[in-house]
Amino acid sequence: MKSNLQFDFLIDKENSSLTIVREFNAARQLVWDCYTKPELLDQWFSPKPFSTKTKSMDFKNGGHWHYAMIDPEGTEYWGYTEYYEVNPIDYYRTIDSFCDSKGSVNHELPTANWKVTFNDKGKNTTVTTVVNYDSLKDLETVINMGMEEGMLSTLEKLDELLVSFKK
Repeated sequence: MKSNLQFDFLIDKENSSLTIVREFNAARQLVWDCYTKPELLDQWFSPKPFSTKTKSMDFKNGGHWHYAMIDPEGTEYWGYTEYYEVNPIDYYRTIDSFCDSKGSVNHELPTANWKVTFNDKGKNTTVTTVVNYDSLKDLETVINMGMEEGMLSTLEKLDELLVSFKK
């Protein structure tokens, strides 16, 4: 699904960070809900052709989201997100890690600090995601894993979900 909505993927090697700005054709509350409710996240939070399943989620300060992205052959790639600052409908901050199905963090892969901010842009919403890594090596690891292409595909799935609410 191609659109003319804003998508910026900025790599800052000096600060080992990514900034992703994405515009959505939907109100901020709906976009917020899609990012913070497991039944909605499971419908879009993975690049095509992957699917997503939530094992557990408690969206609050000190809460978490334990989930898997599943490829078409059924292989599960687990992630663990710790929420440490939630300011409803405006932003949240997390620590995001790769893990196993039990939630044990894989320290061989990068862990990142995320800040996800939601802003009105007329009738649309922009989501600005700033991802900070501990090192340039960690940043380059996720870039080489296909982070940009994965984010583009994942956010297109969110576009499709948002359209379904208008029908």
